[in-house]
Amino acid sequence: MNLLSLFNVTYGIYVVSSRRGEKINGCVVNSVFQVTSENPTIAISVAKNNLTHEFIEESKVFTISILKKDTPLPFIGKFGFKSGRTIDKFKDLEYELGITGVPFLKEKSLAYIEAEVINSTDVGTHTIFIGKIVDCDNLCKGEPLTYSYYHKEKGGKSSKNAPTFAQQSAENIIREEKKEELETKHVCDICGYIYDFNIGDDLNGIKPNTAFDDLPNDWKCPICGANKKQFTKIKSEDK
Repeated sequence: MNLLSLFNVTYGIYVVSSRRGEKINGCVVNSVFQVTSENPTIAISVAKNNLTHEFIEESKVFTISILKKDTPLPFIGKFGFKSGRTIDKFKDLEYELGITGVPFLKEKSLAYIEAEVINSTDVGTHTIFIGKIVDCDNLCKGEPLTYSYYHKEKGGKSSKNAPTFAQQSAENIIREEKKEELETKHVCDICGYIYDFNIGDDLNGIKPNTAFDDLPNDWKCPICGANKKQFTKIKSEDK
């Protein structure tokens, strides 16, 4: 059985949000699909160890924010690699509360869908929540961010809570790279982002040909915010 065939299944990048009392939270998911069109329903897959999962279980309501193609990596990292147990993910962001009291992102979103849970299925590490759509609307024109574009063009990585995540060592993450190029790369131990000496880090103003050791001490991973000590140098013998 070749599990790599599953990589051909298409996905998007979404922020699923919910509430518990007055508290709100959201997380990145890639598994969202419409179940029915008449009496429209929508399904999402959420990791059980996500705080948002707890909120959905308790409140029985959720929203889906459909992200724009040009959504920057730090924005995705905030919802995908950081925990609502330690930060307020919605702080300083433009959002609105829907009719169920659950937030949807107005910033970086093409559209939103709001739903009430009518059923759920335990699938081990995740729960599939099926929701009756109670409200939805387009927010702006544009193209949605696909999972493929996020990985291939933006260089984004999968959170360990993503249904499609497969544990990979550093050499597998970059198995297509040439050996002589590996010494210039460092991989984030948290999210898998790769800092490449030849490319630098445009998001943080780091120019190409800046050695990892020459990065400022306060430099952080542009995706998850990990510090330099949480990066591992990729050596050619790892190949």
